[in-house]
Amino acid sequence: MNIAAHASDPVANIEHIPFITDGGIGEKANLGLLVLQTDQTIEDEFRFALPEATALYGARLKSPPDITPETLREMEAEIAPTAALLPPVRLDVVGFGCTSGALVIGQEKVAARVRETLPGVRVTDPFTAGVAAMKALGVTRIGLLTPYIASINSSLREALMARGIDVPVMGSFNEADDDRVARITTASIEEAILAVGGSDACEAVFVSCTSLRVARIVARVEARLGKPVTSSNHALAWHMLRLSGQTQPLPGLGRLFTV
Repeated sequence: MNIAAHASDPVANIEHIPFITDGGIGEKANLGLLVLQTDQTIEDEFRFALPEATALYGARLKSPPDITPETLREMEAEIAPTAALLPPVRLDVVGFGCTSGALVIGQEKVAARVRETLPGVRVTDPFTAGVAAMKALGVTRIGLLTPYIASINSSLREALMARGIDVPVMGSFNEADDDRVARITTASIEEAILAVGGSDACEAVFVSCTSLRVARIVARVEARLGKPVTSSNHALAWHMLRLSGQTQPLPGLGRLFTV
């Protein structure tokens, strides 16, 4: 009995071991990301695009599977409480991970809702990032590819044109179910980019929707197309890095990450 009792005790129990601390994972930057509950893509795209020593902290935002103007407006009430779920670290930038949501709710309202919880933090979204990306690339005429229904496509085109970006060529998968959008193959997306971007009327292609898998194929599609290509996730990752002060070129991620 005594042997059994002693056998359960540790051979050694070293307490109060000394240690040192550093800046944590985000030595270069801490980024917060509000991810739609239905999104299956954005985190993988960011893992591909972000450099070392850049921390990414996500919080899931309640969202319906069907993307319509009405369901997008309903998400505004979820922004502040979701931002409150991000970890208590000093965040350099917070990204709202929904292109059409930022468009319908309004970029300024999105930022204001985030800052209700995180006062003073820099905020961006895929629409804002896409516009910034086109300006950085010196592009004023784009081909636009989306998975959205017609009403959202029309609103997105008008919003881009209001910001000085002409959209002479458009294409859409016309799929409202976010789960199905997340499972559109990269081969299908690549061919659609080439079809939309092949027109001489456009200088670049923007692929809108955080559920579409684009970041990993950007460099290859650009080589085939001969024009810059970016997407909601691709542009958002780039813009968040730039807003956090990271301006170094990142090879292998497409032209945008070199400007």
